[in-house]
Amino acid sequence: MASKSSIRRLKFCNFKLEALLEITNAINSNYTVKELLSTYEQILLQDLNIGKVIVFAFSEEWKIMLKSGIKGNEHSDIVVKDDLLQHEDITTTSSTGNKKLLTYDFIIPVFHDKKPIAYVLFGDLDEEKEGVSPTIKHLHFIQTLTNVIFVALENKRMYEDSIQQERMKKEMELASKMQSMLVPDTSLFPKNKDIFVDSFYLPHFDVGGDYYEFEKISENEYFFCVADVSGKGISAALLMSNFQASLKAYLNTNLTLPELVQRLNIRVIDSAQGEKFITVFVGSYNTEKRELKYINAGHNPPFLYDKINKKITELKDGCPGIGMLDEIPFINEGIIKIPNPSKLFCFTDGLVELENEKEEEIGLEELENCISNKKSVGENFKCLQKRLNLKKGNPALFDDITILGLDIF
Repeated sequence: MASKSSIRRLKFCNFKLEALLEITNAINSNYTVKELLSTYEQILLQDLNIGKVIVFAFSEEWKIMLKSGIKGNEHSDIVVKDDLLQHEDITTTSSTGNKKLLTYDFIIPVFHDKKPIAYVLFGDLDEEKEGVSPTIKHLHFIQTLTNVIFVALENKRMYEDSIQQERMKKEMELASKMQSMLVPDTSLFPKNKDIFVDSFYLPHFDVGGDYYEFEKISENEYFFCVADVSGKGISAALLMSNFQASLKAYLNTNLTLPELVQRLNIRVIDSAQGEKFITVFVGSYNTEKRELKYINAGHNPPFLYDKINKKITELKDGCPGIGMLDEIPFINEGIIKIPNPSKLFCFTDGLVELENEKEEEIGLEELENCISNKKSVGENFKCLQKRLNLKKGNPALFDDITILGLDIF
């Protein structure tokens, strides 16, 4: 006949197997974090007769994952870094000399890949209740059970993070494709006795939402713009795509530049609902009058270089960015006569933000150095590429870089 101690051992062995099976089934059934912790809590409190338990777990930072049977704020002063990290083995709180821990009986550290992932504190052990008492010989089972639970939770978190990262990657790929569709064919830009147009576009790994355009709207007049949407991702790409479609439609309606900007503002407000905005520089150049009209809507001021007087003028007249305000309070249209051969460079803030190894902004300084001559805009672009190392893989690049250049003869 089996002894009472043998029966108890067999009973507890069966309990351990059943508990581990229950936890394993819960993990395989993809229980939520809340459901897994509830199952774990039931095993500790109801099956093992533990009176109170608190679990600190690490997931980017240490935080309380489970708290049960705790009275008041007896746990509020416990800091994992100061009070628990030094414990690598199961420890009685009375041996620590730490007054913060004396309301508990045991500390059970849980490690994974030699790194602490959880600390279990429990107390108020009642060995008289029906069931198997969590005596000292059963502490390693609690440690194993906790390890299974919190390694599963960490794997679950990492899996969800990887799914989120993959989702973001797919979104960025789609946004990048959409953005590439906005980039016009430079070979179609005018190159004649009046004007020569060229562009430079370097997309960043992320999607910044740059856009530029150049179109002939009458026999002697050309329209052009450079724009940049706030934010990144598919929503930014969609907004810029909508902006492009609206702009293309309005170019056939003979609107003045101020009227165009007002119409575009209404469309962006309707589309973005105040969550994003677009900075844009719009201009029109009349080759017969040699007159440039423009509006700078919150954009980086383009550089106009007079080849004869060797002077750079920044084009700042305009208004707030498109979509920043429900109604644009003012629009100042700039009008400039261009009697001498000149060059105009419109660019996005990816160029402005370029820094050297001392974290000093050098983009505009190098732009000024490269354009202050009688060379063509194409040659100026080559100069910039060389001086600023404008190519894929440059760690100094934080955003798309777009430059639209006009040689005005």
